[in-house]
Amino acid sequence: MNAEISTPTDELTQRLSATPRGARLARRLTATQLAAWGHPQDSEVNDTAQHLVAELAANAVTHGRVPGRDFELRLLLLLPENTLRIEVSDPRGDRQLRFRTGEDDEHGRGLILVTLLSRTWGVAERDVGKTVWAEIDLV
Repeated sequence: MNAEISTPTDELTQRLSATPRGARLARRLTATQLAAWGHPQDSEVNDTAQHLVAELAANAVTHGRVPGRDFELRLLLLLPENTLRIEVSDPRGDRQLRFRTGEDDEHGRGLILVTLLSRTWGVAERDVGKTVWAEIDLV
């Protein structure tokens, strides 16, 4: 786990409903925020960030959902490291992260996508729940 992170130059933190609609909104917020930070929606950085947020938010909504509780999206712009840190927190801490690679597996491939798209990623426990984070280069 990457426990030490730089002081963010800028950040977005937003709580969202733990629903498919909330997960879609997380992706849209990411696209808009990255564009505001100088990475247009048609750029590779913005596209990669959207894919990572979509996967992490979908996991939070599907596997980390606790009725009546939201999930949280946090985007951290870390400069001069030229890094974007994406954090998605959910209230359920008792779920193990799982990788599935079998042809017939319907779920579990998303973390493989996270591994391929991010420079590094991990999981951090919280007082309530967990945070799954990923970092990508902005250059």
